[in-house]
Amino acid sequence: MVLVGGPTASGKSELAVELARSCCGEIVGADSRQIYRYMDVATAKPSAEQRQAVRHHLIDVVEPDEHYDAAAWLAAAREAIAEIAARGSLPILCGGTGLYLRALLDGLFAGPAADPVLRECLESAEDACPGSLVARLQACDPESAARLHPNDRVRIIRAVEVFELTGKPITAWHQAPDDSACLGALFLSVERDRDELNARIDARAGQLAGDRLLEEMRGLRERYPGNPRAFSAIGYKEAGEVLDGELAQSALADAIAQATRRYAKRQRTWLRGRREAVLIGPDDVTGAVRRIGEFLAKQKDIS
Repeated sequence: MVLVGGPTASGKSELAVELARSCCGEIVGADSRQIYRYMDVATAKPSAEQRQAVRHHLIDVVEPDEHYDAAAWLAAAREAIAEIAARGSLPILCGGTGLYLRALLDGLFAGPAADPVLRECLESAEDACPGSLVARLQACDPESAARLHPNDRVRIIRAVEVFELTGKPITAWHQAPDDSACLGALFLSVERDRDELNARIDARAGQLAGDRLLEEMRGLRERYPGNPRAFSAIGYKEAGEVLDGELAQSALADAIAQATRRYAKRQRTWLRGRREAVLIGPDDVTGAVRRIGEFLAKQKDIS
């Protein structure tokens, strides 16, 4: 299979479509927000024209209030990959969610499943005494405490949860070998100049910060009360703040751009750490096709 990764707004989706057209491929989405139905304005989903030109998978597959994690995505992605390959087509994974791509490339650690009761207790304890979760994590897993941002409540709760359920820190689970790791993948990392990427991010944020996003957010809140976790996605979080009077609409574009730039920086850092990633320009379709041809020929020789 071929993976096309890259920071948000880098042009990876457009490149993936061109590669699928050139290499008889189908695209499997690897984006943790594009999986949600009805969240369209701020998730940069493939356009109707792109979906008509190339078959896409794992877009619009769950409701925003449904629980969906990396394990669920990995199972669905593997199923889609097998179906695509059985049709004689090339599976092309495309997305910027590092957790999803890492799950596919490295496998998932065999840690415990989520415990809703324990999580609720941890949430309540943190609400009653802010900072208690970080202190708890520092005591049981100082390595994770040093790695995670103090405001990253979701991952902090998961790290504490794993220790409470198993007696081992989550870092120990991550280091355990996983025989479900992916073999035979070409990882193309879309690289774009940082200033150019930031300009594209600012332009996209300006396009988002209009009435369409606010209208969509109003409709989502009516359809899915209770503020599902999906609404914390960039764009929707800021739109919710506008609707709640916490952020002026005139500041919406800047808020979205700032959050997106921070996210893109984390994506670039993760991508630079993947030694197998092959850097490719967003417009270098010819070079990418050549790389794919060489990769497929090598895989054929190995088999």
